[in-house]
Amino acid sequence: MAKKAPRRTAERIAEVTLGLFNRFGEPNVSTTLISAELSISPGNLYYHFASKDALVNHLFDQYESAMLALLDAAPDVQDIEDAWFFLHSLFERVWNHRFLYRDLNNLLSGNRHLEMHFHAVLTRKTHAFRQMLESLAAAGLMRIDPDSIETLSASMSVMVTYWLSYEYVRDPRHAMEPANSGLALTRGAQHVLALLTPYMASADLQNHLRGLSTAYSATQR
Repeated sequence: MAKKAPRRTAERIAEVTLGLFNRFGEPNVSTTLISAELSISPGNLYYHFASKDALVNHLFDQYESAMLALLDAAPDVQDIEDAWFFLHSLFERVWNHRFLYRDLNNLLSGNRHLEMHFHAVLTRKTHAFRQMLESLAAAGLMRIDPDSIETLSASMSVMVTYWLSYEYVRDPRHAMEPANSGLALTRGAQHVLALLTPYMASADLQNHLRGLSTAYSATQR
């Protein structure tokens, strides 16, 4: 039993730190605050994580693993419902580690691990959107040429990456609070799906896409 205690403590530290980072932003959370929140000594914290950067890297690695697993499912998107679920799931992954997106430029400029790995995630994200668009086009649901697929997949990736920054600027005091997650995620997914609407193969499919977004939005209010 004693051998499992360090792992449990490390997991608890990571869990509490993620909550603090998400709520207040990584630059505004010190290791002293984390220790106080956990009611442990700074020495105990540093035993498990040698620095705040080590905590950031640990949390990013959790995010990266979850995000890449989801992106691997992009080729399985076969219809509009699949596309909606895929995009909403992407935004959920972003929301769960939203501190990364809230303070993205600051984190990338001071952390080599994030600089390299976040770039790789961004590349995979864009590639996943490309696969999704190709799959929808192959199913006859979209009319889109290869050049437009390249442009649209990049635009979708940009929107997913910076959506929470937009939400934060709109309402800095409340945007990152858990109570607002439903609407924030829904708005993000809706705006990304709106990029697809002009390329849908028929007016019926365009209306179906709009109706799906509207119906889901209503459940989040």
